[in-house]
Amino acid sequence: MDNGADRFSTIRLFLDAAQLGSFSAAGRKQGMSPAAASACIQRLEASLKVKLFERTTRQLRLTEEGQMYRHFSEQAMALMAEAEAGLHAGGDGVRGMVKISAPSDLGRNVLMPMLDEFRALHPELQYALTLSDTTANMVQDDIDLAIRYGQLADSEMVRRVLAPSRRVVCASPALIAQTGGPATPDELAQLPTLVLVTALGPMQEWRYCSNDEADEKRAVRVRRTQQSNDGEVIRKWAIAGQGYAYKSILDIAGDLRSGRLATVLDEYFTESAPLNLLYHRNRYQPPRITLLIEFLLERFADLA
Repeated sequence: MDNGADRFSTIRLFLDAAQLGSFSAAGRKQGMSPAAASACIQRLEASLKVKLFERTTRQLRLTEEGQMYRHFSEQAMALMAEAEAGLHAGGDGVRGMVKISAPSDLGRNVLMPMLDEFRALHPELQYALTLSDTTANMVQDDIDLAIRYGQLADSEMVRRVLAPSRRVVCASPALIAQTGGPATPDELAQLPTLVLVTALGPMQEWRYCSNDEADEKRAVRVRRTQQSNDGEVIRKWAIAGQGYAYKSILDIAGDLRSGRLATVLDEYFTESAPLNLLYHRNRYQPPRITLLIEFLLERFADLA
């Protein structure tokens, strides 16, 4: 496994096996016998001192370590392909696919125009954009860049703050006038509310600060008048006057400026929930990633 060419051949075989779910099929693609392909993968596992595949009589699937090795192997092969293409082509080297995960309404209303602007500068770039309010696993889902709200737990990913933000309670001015508006967070439990549902369950606990000398962190549990797994749907329901919503202030900035929505209880909902950009802690990133990171940092700074 010391020979560089042999290593890349083995990585190609590993990636083919992961995609096809078969050592035999991967071997045939590389012009190898099934026995030779299986032995080659075993030597790779021995050299790495990890098990890359779970093998059964019916199924071949990656272990957690195998999924991680697949992610970085694909990046390595993509970098080599870019390097070879760059030797024979001019331009700025910004080409290939960027896989991005972002919250649904921020992705549609804020991020997409920025991505369009960046691609206009680099027309050989492509995006694979996933908009979801459920957090993606960046390694397992093969994501290059992820945008997340809130204070994040320790992570192996690099974290850059795109913009300061906080979660607020908002509703249409008509609904606020109709209900009289809540005087305290506890009153939200008796009002129509719109609840976002994620893979972790419904977001019924709306966090706030006690707004006194103790400044305690508390939460009110609201009832689910209506619910959706799409933040954009929650926002549109709120504009339509169907309930109070718990939203990042960045998501509804345009609605607040236009008067479509208004916030309530701002003296209580003050906890910071910044918008973050996450990416892999690689020593080398392809130009499409590094330049897009800097571009997004600049554009989101303009929003602050």
